[in-house]
Amino acid sequence: MKVERVLPEPHRYAVCACEDVSIKNFYKDVFNEVYIFFHPFIKPLTIDSELFYPESYPDKFQIINHCEILTWKEFLALSGMKSYEELDIGLRTRILGLNKEYENKELKEMINSVSKKENLIPPTEGMLPELLINKLLGAIKKEKYDWIWVGDEFGTERKLEYIDDLIDQDTLARHNLFTHDNSILITTHWDSHFSMICSDDKKKIDRIIKWCNLEGFYCDDHTEIYWSVRNSNKE
Repeated sequence: MKVERVLPEPHRYAVCACEDVSIKNFYKDVFNEVYIFFHPFIKPLTIDSELFYPESYPDKFQIINHCEILTWKEFLALSGMKSYEELDIGLRTRILGLNKEYENKELKEMINSVSKKENLIPPTEGMLPELLINKLLGAIKKEKYDWIWVGDEFGTERKLEYIDDLIDQDTLARHNLFTHDNSILITTHWDSHFSMICSDDKKKIDRIIKWCNLEGFYCDDHTEIYWSVRNSNKE
């Protein structure tokens, strides 16, 4: 008779929070603060936007050297959307990431239309943005770390990497980054257009936000992964 194999619970300092539960509650007794930062739109400057397809997608340095960031705030102004919640719902609808009762095809089409008109590439989901990766790694170095663990989404694999090597590499295969003393975690939810910085020290997060010029918000006790849907339903 086969014995069912059950994975142990992952270390919470190394993985993304679960859905349908308060993010801060998930990290309780591990991290005191969690900051959600938005993945920016990409504005190609000296590279063809037609390259942004799976078979020809530019590498990290092509994007860093030939594109610039367009923030969610700037996109709201271009599109006429009313809130970050609307933009997040529109982005999730684009990737079929919401149940039909929550999706909004009008917001999806608005994103597609404005992106085409302004020559923008919408944010990618489930991975750290190429335009921010090196800034984030540099900010962690400024916090006096030379090494960082790079782990998978399930907490089953991890590798200790020298931060300068990651900065010099074209790609980052996994997107849970955590320090050896378990005091900082940068993690990305697989179906979301934002990432999170988690720490036991708010001042560390504040310094990283400032250094990287991140756009987002701190979680309160009720913030969940699908915060945009939850907030919209309260209105």
